Amino acid sequence: MTGRIRNPWVVVAAYNEAPVVGGVVSGIRRAGYAVVVVDDGSTDRTGDAALLAGAVVVRHPINLGQGAALQTGIDYALEQRADAIVTFDADGQHSPAAIAALLAALDQSGIDFALGSRFLTGATANLPVSRRILLSAAIWFTRASTGLPVTDTHNGLRAMTERGARAISLRQNRMAHASEILHQIAQSRLRVIEVPVNIEYSAYSLGKGQRVTDALTILIDLFARRLYR
Repeated sequence: MTGRIRNPWVVVAAYNEAPVVGGVVSGIRRAGYAVVVVDDGSTDRTGDAALLAGAVVVRHPINLGQGAALQTGIDYALEQRADAIVTFDADGQHSPAAIAALLAALDQSGIDFALGSRFLTGATANLPVSRRILLSAAIWFTRASTGLPVTDTHNGLRAMTERGARAISLRQNRMAHASEILHQIAQSRLRVIEVPVNIEYSAYSLGKGQRVTDALTILIDLFARRLYR
């Protein structure tokens, strides 16, 4: 492990990912990391596949959404005395090699959050034009509302120290959690850095992703909540 990081955990939120989650977990385990998969009320064998591949599995009896699943995983990792936590998508679009880069960024003095960015020097294969436009809008919104000079917003690859993790308390259960995390990072006033990461979009991962209309609804909802809270 890196200098000050001795017990990192990887958190994977999964809902009906039985075809791919075993491979995702196996890759993380081969890279040398402990991983907890939160089976978010799946109706297939997601939890069983993750368990067979070497993950600790925590199960939600009903589907609560990715934000809730990530919070459950973060809480579990903290209970295991994790000194760093990496969130990692279950659909196979992330590379386990990126985990080491995120943790190395956290090893810098005073850094508590390392956010993966597909728009630095990381490669982004097969990203649809419509999604690129939507992500650009999300970046503008996040910069305007948080002051964080981020280049990517809805990227599931991120790492945090124990101190950073304790500053996160997700209340947005569904996909809006990605924007909520950035707002909470800004409010924490802890230091954040971006790290270039590669994202591989496949037909499977695009099929599992949110629709454009869903993401637009998320942006409108988050804007309204901040305007009228």
